[in-house]
Amino acid sequence: MKHCLPALATLTLALATGASAQTTKPGLWEITNKMQSSSGEMEKAMANMEKQLASMPPEQRKQMQDMMAKQGMSMGPSTGGGMNVKMCITKEMAERNELPQQQQGDCKTTQSPRSGNTMKFSYVCTQPPSSGEGMMTFNGDTAYTMKMNTTTTVKGKPEKMTMDASGKWLSADCGNIKPISPPKK
Repeated sequence: MKHCLPALATLTLALATGASAQTTKPGLWEITNKMQSSSGEMEKAMANMEKQLASMPPEQRKQMQDMMAKQGMSMGPSTGGGMNVKMCITKEMAERNELPQQQQGDCKTTQSPRSGNTMKFSYVCTQPPSSGEGMMTFNGDTAYTMKMNTTTTVKGKPEKMTMDASGKWLSADCGNIKPISPPKK
């Protein structure tokens, strides 16, 4: 599971980047993604993580969920073998088009100007080392779809992954999920 979480955090960064690339509605967002890797290692890691979460005693699972909520996200399996991530975007973040990002990772994102309802983006991270590019299609300020190709390292070997994702606004109230703090500059 520990090999999977850094990759998910990086992918979440890329998803969140696109979600806030236009003026978005502040509040709780749900991002659903499905990944495929060239070696199948990511899928095995995800399945293993889901088994570990399912086998945790309820108190331990709640403790982990609370810890993730304090870090600004909630994760869980989605239908069809994907992963759901919930993130909170504040009014101020939405007004500034500020990107909810992980605290660690040293990632740089480049976004092309929107053309109609689509936008292309790319990112490079040094920790964990990875890079990717993709395209987002927006449906107003409350939904989007995305396709992304990523190159990373899994168990010391280069890995290519593809991801199909969608984001949707759930509510103005983020509940117990706190906004991710902006990275220190």
